Amino acid sequence: MRTREINELSKEEIAERVDKTRKEILELRFQHAARKLESPAKLKTARRQLARLLTIGAEKAKK
Repeated sequence: MRTREINELSKEEIAERVDKTRKEILELRFQHAARKLESPAKLKTARRQLARLLTIGAEKAKK
């Protein structure tokens, strides 16, 4: 999901996506620890996505 797309979401939708992404990161960490993760890049992109969501969510909360 691109930054432009995240900006179009409401605060509630961003909060839902944050929860979903956090769960995804947790699952990817378990897979990585068990050596079942296909690509470690997935973990990196998920963390970056979470950072984008949190940053834009904080910006919207200030408004």
